[in-house]
Amino acid sequence: MLLFRLTTALSLAAACLALSTYPGGFTERVITCDDLHNVHSLKCDSGVISVISALYGRQDGVTCSEHRPPQQLTNTDCSQAGTVDVIKNRCDGKQVCEINTNVVRTSDPCFGIYKYLETKYICLPAIRLFVCEHSLALLTCEEGQVISVYGADYGRRNQATCSYGRPASQIQNVHCSSPSTKVAKRCNGKNSCSIRAVNSEFGDPCFGTYKYLEVAYVCEYPAFAPEKSFHEES
Repeated sequence: MLLFRLTTALSLAAACLALSTYPGGFTERVITCDDLHNVHSLKCDSGVISVISALYGRQDGVTCSEHRPPQQLTNTDCSQAGTVDVIKNRCDGKQVCEINTNVVRTSDPCFGIYKYLETKYICLPAIRLFVCEHSLALLTCEEGQVISVYGADYGRRNQATCSYGRPASQIQNVHCSSPSTKVAKRCNGKNSCSIRAVNSEFGDPCFGTYKYLEVAYVCEYPAFAPEKSFHEES
């Protein structure tokens, strides 16, 4: 029997929740109203995030409508292009992902309309690998299986990982994130694969901070390995 869970998107103003089924798992739906300090929070109790869809705009007159004048709710065909790519790039392969709505607010798809950010995602089982800067990441599978990378990120998102012997100044910045498709491009379809966690491979998203590479992947038999899509970096 499937257990259905609700994940809450905490915000200062409001949060809306729903749940539905999706092939291969169940879907979590998080809606965060577009206010300055609201945080869009995606979380998996086990496994990692795989974003299905994302919307920044408005598709109905009810969601995030409390205390809003009617004229701010009239346009229900409002969406900003590229939102799903932004959310996938930041959240795929992570166990926890928090985003402020200003990350996707690159333009105004419907001036004068009060908008919200809605994301649908599933939690997928995965192997999670953390490799400190300058060290070698080794992805391996059992004989006959191949690697399929869900996501990879080079930077720092907490003060605990890869912190031993490091001065406080090198682990203070926990808002350093550089999602990358390089691991997927190099390792997908292989039985084993290595890549070094260095700036020359992934760039330097936060100068002076000691970073680490975080990878989420699974081992699959080639005949059953689903095709994965990844956000292409420019």
